[in-house]
Amino acid sequence: MKQTKFIDVHKKYGAKLVDFAGYEMPIQYSSIIAEHKAVRNSVGLFDVSHMGEIIIKGEKALDFVQYITINDASKLQIGKVQYSAMCYEDGGIVDDLLVYKISDDKYLLVVNGSNKDKDFEWMKKNNQFGVEIIDESDEYSLLAVQGPNSQKVVEKLINQKIDLEYYNFFITKINDVEVIVSRTGYTGELGFELYFKGSKEFSENIWEKIFETGKEFDIIPTGLGCRDSLRLEMGYCLYGNDIDQSTNPLEAGLGWITKLKKGNFIGRDALENIKANGLKRKLVPIIFDERAFPRKDYEIMNEGKVIGKITSGTVSPSIEKPIALAYLDIEFVEEGNFVEANIRGKGVKAKITKLPFIKT
Repeated sequence: MKQTKFIDVHKKYGAKLVDFAGYEMPIQYSSIIAEHKAVRNSVGLFDVSHMGEIIIKGEKALDFVQYITINDASKLQIGKVQYSAMCYEDGGIVDDLLVYKISDDKYLLVVNGSNKDKDFEWMKKNNQFGVEIIDESDEYSLLAVQGPNSQKVVEKLINQKIDLEYYNFFITKINDVEVIVSRTGYTGELGFELYFKGSKEFSENIWEKIFETGKEFDIIPTGLGCRDSLRLEMGYCLYGNDIDQSTNPLEAGLGWITKLKKGNFIGRDALENIKANGLKRKLVPIIFDERAFPRKDYEIMNEGKVIGKITSGTVSPSIEKPIALAYLDIEFVEEGNFVEANIRGKGVKAKITKLPFIKT
């Protein structure tokens, strides 16, 4: 397994480490519920250095990004970020990702850690524009400071006021090391990401400085376990669960990032056909009143007939109810409909609701 530059810090803080995307990563430190609530109520710190960072450089960098992704990157200005995805020719999803416009001829694509090698090869295979495609994933460290008090913590860290709208970024320096500070987040709370290339010692120092600046807000280290429950309360998709090669962005509720009119991109023809012919299924949020633990691949039933499957599920620490995302046959997806989840042979009643599951 690979390790991030924070591995010794994780051990110092008592992390339970697991294999995630080929990295030895902290799933939790104290408890998933305690860490979840810390992010919802104050502030937590995540190491997400397993994510992939791929640089696109060249005169036709925008043309390449437009061709490889489904959102309209021409709308980006320098300092802005865009949520997007890459599709195969049949409309299946290669990965979802973030697009950072660094300059007119340079973009940073942030991809899922488990997909970065596959994504890098996909980009190289489809490089018809003569751009440079550079995988810098192993050079970058990435920390996410998340929660209502995150801005105060990061302002103290970099010693400057932050006036940053959602999906924007700026570049600053800490001890002469360039740091990208962005505001995207995967928790539904106010939050900031810090991307930097630095030594193990520098990285550990940044971690400890964040804990110093966050001490008055009771900052705690937070693992991937609560990252999953936080994102699920918001209904954010997770690659490998809610989206993958067998799903398309229209049925996954990502039509809002699928810009069919922007011009040619990989998968456009297939997605236009899918839209014209109508969706066969759709990803919907469901909520339970009964005690249960909905898990991935549990079947959803209607009058004894299988109509879909759960893709992600948990018991929400915020509302203390079981919640899930599930693909259902299109005729059953209306909000307010009741269905049954087959949980260990028992039919557990659930209701189709709307996102997010909680208000932040």
